Amino acid sequence: MIGFYDYTVILTYLSMISATCGIIFCLNNIGHPYIGMLFLLLCGLCDAFDGKVARTKKNRTERMKKFGIQIDSLSDLIAFGVLPACIGIAMMRSSIYYETLPNTIFFLKITERALGVKIAFTVTATFYTLAALIRLAYFNVLEEERQESDGSAGKFFHGLPVTSAALVFPTVLLCHIVFSMDFTFLYSLLMVVMGILFISDIRVKKPTTKDVFVMIAFGAVEAIVLGLIFIFLKNR
Repeated sequence: MIGFYDYTVILTYLSMISATCGIIFCLNNIGHPYIGMLFLLLCGLCDAFDGKVARTKKNRTERMKKFGIQIDSLSDLIAFGVLPACIGIAMMRSSIYYETLPNTIFFLKITERALGVKIAFTVTATFYTLAALIRLAYFNVLEEERQESDGSAGKFFHGLPVTSAALVFPTVLLCHIVFSMDFTFLYSLLMVVMGILFISDIRVKKPTTKDVFVMIAFGAVEAIVLGLIFIFLKNR
């Protein structure tokens, strides 16, 4: 078989599988952005460690290294480009309603939007995904050039990393649930802003190990809150 299947790429494959599951949940029937967001957080967790795991293998060939770069970006495009766009589409199609404790009821219903809103959101989601694609392709070019020169890793990212979607969008979703308000416009606006930042020539300092664990802890809190909603709230 072509490709590589050792432990250095397993987290990347798991991220892609998680993203695909999230997309299916978001686009199936009524669409469920909240479950999709849990898969997005899982993608973020896998991405936080896939590079570190790959670098533990000391005898990687040049082909394995280049394969790792390409497969990571392809997976990130699905996980942090396509999936957030699908979550936004699902948010546009659904609304949440709930009653206060102790007799809490949480359920979804289809929300009809004006044609202009649907078109605008589709354009926004498409722009966001395209910007993520450009950002990742440009990163691949820079990474290959860096490895061919001295092999050292840079201290900055060019453009906002697409993986930031794993922290930004779940926060919007939690606000959507907590305040029981329609945050679809805010979600759409954030996709535009983040898309612009993806392709902007800005420098973003690469996170330290401590920063990574802080982000993981923050994502874990978001995942726990979202999970509790489905465990303790009655669905109808």
